[in-house]
Amino acid sequence: MGVISHNRAQALGLLGDPVRRRVYAAVAEATEPMGRDATASAAGVPRSTAAFHLDRLAAAGLLAVEYRRLSGRSGPGAGRPAKLYRAVAGELAGSIPERHYELAGELLARAAEQADADGIPVREAIAAQAHGLGAQIGADCASTEAALTACGYEPADDGCGGVLLQNCPFHALAARHTDLVCTANLALVQGMVAATGDRRTPQLSPREGHCCVQVRALPDPSAQAHNRAASGEHPTRTRSGSP
Repeated sequence: MGVISHNRAQALGLLGDPVRRRVYAAVAEATEPMGRDATASAAGVPRSTAAFHLDRLAAAGLLAVEYRRLSGRSGPGAGRPAKLYRAVAGELAGSIPERHYELAGELLARAAEQADADGIPVREAIAAQAHGLGAQIGADCASTEAALTACGYEPADDGCGGVLLQNCPFHALAARHTDLVCTANLALVQGMVAATGDRRTPQLSPREGHCCVQVRALPDPSAQAHNRAASGEHPTRTRSGSP
């Protein structure tokens, strides 16, 4: 699921502490991995304080850890390797509620390329690419709910075997370009459902404050028969033979 960035809102929240933010900046701005002593000196804090914040940042995935002997010596008497820290590569993104505009950007870029290459309308390309991206994401997940969760839809049981999507990961775009984004949303979820082998049906079902798509359960034939019987309906019978 390389097209989706992990939502790191909780980890980024650690940087709200000004001391921890200074410790992180000292490591992030360094050209080489930093030990606790060097970090404490650069951040202007006691070594014990630096060690505490460094380990918190590493546990949250904001820093990577390695061990190395700084003396360059090896063998007996060389001492224990020092614990060194470096900032993780790549960008860190987080939002509350969860948003995935990078997924929308990937979808639109692919659609534009397909529209140019195949000479088809952009909207048609968007629907095709959204379904393909959904299938790509769904193929890496154990269930439709897992795929929806990975994309930030916050799926919830609707009480009837279907799924309500409590969050729209493209909210700002959907508010300004509702028809286009909701159509893409539907195709994206349809792709996830198809890839996971789910027999439920995604449908547009706009609701204020929620995603415009809902995954509905298949109708229960036995329940349908019961409802017809309760209403006095009778199955239509086909007469065979001569009148």
